[in-house]
Amino acid sequence: MNIVRKIVEAVVDTDVVISGAGPTGLLLGAELALAGVRVRILERQQARHGQSRALTLHPRSIEILELRGIADRFLAQGRTVPGWHFAGLSRRLDFSVLDTRHGYTLFLEQARTEQLLEERARELGAEISYGHEVVSLAQDDNGVDVAGIGPDGDFRLRAAYLVGCDGGRSKVRESAGIRFPGSDGTMSSMLGDFAVADQEAIAAAGRTPLLIAPLSGGLTRIVVTSPERMRVPATEPVTFEEFRATLVELTGTSFGIAEPRWLSRFGNATRLAENYRSGRVFVAGDAAHIHFPAAGQGLNTGLQDAMNLGWKLAAEITGWAPPGLLDTYHAERFPAGQLVTDNTRAQTLLLELTLVPGYRRPVAALRGLLDSLLEIPEVNARLAGLVSALSTSYPAPEGDPLIGARATGRMFGPEGADLVHSGTFAYFGDGAEQVAEGWKDRITVAGTRPENLSELLVRPDGHIAWVRRATDPPDAALREAAITDWAGAAVRR
Repeated sequence: MNIVRKIVEAVVDTDVVISGAGPTGLLLGAELALAGVRVRILERQQARHGQSRALTLHPRSIEILELRGIADRFLAQGRTVPGWHFAGLSRRLDFSVLDTRHGYTLFLEQARTEQLLEERARELGAEISYGHEVVSLAQDDNGVDVAGIGPDGDFRLRAAYLVGCDGGRSKVRESAGIRFPGSDGTMSSMLGDFAVADQEAIAAAGRTPLLIAPLSGGLTRIVVTSPERMRVPATEPVTFEEFRATLVELTGTSFGIAEPRWLSRFGNATRLAENYRSGRVFVAGDAAHIHFPAAGQGLNTGLQDAMNLGWKLAAEITGWAPPGLLDTYHAERFPAGQLVTDNTRAQTLLLELTLVPGYRRPVAALRGLLDSLLEIPEVNARLAGLVSALSTSYPAPEGDPLIGARATGRMFGPEGADLVHSGTFAYFGDGAEQVAEGWKDRITVAGTRPENLSELLVRPDGHIAWVRRATDPPDAALREAAITDWAGAAVRR
């Protein structure tokens, strides 16, 4: 254990407090625990409620789970869907043509995703406390004082860092003074999970202006947007009679729904945190970005936030992070959040205008045009890469254009993902001896060379940190400088 870690342990109760035990907080907690960081996840709910707002894991999310060797746990519990939608257009996005082993969406309820992530976090030693709500914070140069309310009354914790994964109404974000600019909602939709629904009536209805999906336990989910009810504020509770009447209004049948297990209303308010970091406080997931759930990107974006932040925060706490590493979290994930909020705004507008009488005919023409454009393979692949997050890249201001992109299986071979199961960097190439000697505590060295490259350094989150092309001459000093920029200084013996 290095001197930095000894100092931290002397002044904090835990290295990192995470507020919120949703998918983002749980994956982040698991990532930190994997690196030996002491982490405590605080969740205001008394127990996991079992409701599933999200239903999908997109290709990039499955890839990052594979990077840690746990994708099979999730694949075994869900079912795969090769195509997906953009703005509800008839022509589907084709994930199967993308450069990935996981060219599909995994249909898996959020409750099950959370259960699997919690199991993973606990296996690695993360502490998870339900019934503990973070209400305020105060930070200084050395740590963060976290105040909250728990089952036994008020509590206080001292941590080196605090991460708000506590949703769109984040107390952490608010207490840290991070602004959350954006737009208020202009429309809302209703969601209902029902224990009873007439499946024959649903099948006979064919194409309807609804989203209908089977859930576990015999439940049926129905999502509906009504022209008559879409201006109701998202904060107003949904009643069973309102939901039933809306179904009859739109389809002529109620589908025999009964025994609602969950009714909810959600809107298209869209906001993006101005900064993902304020000193020793970070935000991720819905605490950093909210939007209409168009194309099911919200949960997936949060998981990718967690994967980006986890190894960087662990590097800082364990003492090997190069200068400025933590600042790259905002620099990389804020643009990714902006892409998601922008494309969901566009998709939602297409839906909203379809429901406004004066716009129905021109919007129908626009949707027809967009459908025809999605028949062009390059256009389809462009939007598929956006929604799946496979096109997410963190480009360097200078250097090779591969830097910041995903390291695909085609580039580093079938064993590439296995090399980072423990959360290290992965190195392929001619300088294996130098790398193994100087960074063996942070970099796993492969015995093979990457395809069409002489050297490749892959970050713990699966993005490329540095490459040397086959046409470039070997340069040990350049290699050391490039690796040091991301993996810190070499250990000299």
